[in-house]
Amino acid sequence: MFTNGVFDLLHPGHLALLEAARAEGDALVVGVNSDASVRRLGKSPDRPIVPEAARARMLAGFAAVDCVVLFDEDTPLALVQALSPDVLVKGADYSRAQIVGADFVEARGGRVVRVQLVPDQSTTRLVERLRASP
Repeated sequence: MFTNGVFDLLHPGHLALLEAARAEGDALVVGVNSDASVRRLGKSPDRPIVPEAARARMLAGFAAVDCVVLFDEDTPLALVQALSPDVLVKGADYSRAQIVGADFVEARGGRVVRVQLVPDQSTTRLVERLRASP
């Protein structure tokens, strides 16, 4: 299985996604956007908050994660094509059409799985709460 994301300021929603992804098969590879890639995504100017090496190290410590790979491109398409996963997993906040690599995985006979999000759990929400704190 493969999933990807920024994974800045890890929270229970991230863990739920990783556990759901891991439940789909035998091994989970997680693609992590490099710092430069995150900045190009158009998130706030101070993101990522946690540097790429630390984000990758934290993810590698989760029991659900078998391998972490940093990628510097704007999308994980090249990584998906190189890994050729049987299952591609993303959060349900992405439509099937928005999931990069979905066509490639399905053309090879694989599956695309969209995981329901944990309500009120997001890095953006965490950052907003921290900024609002006195």
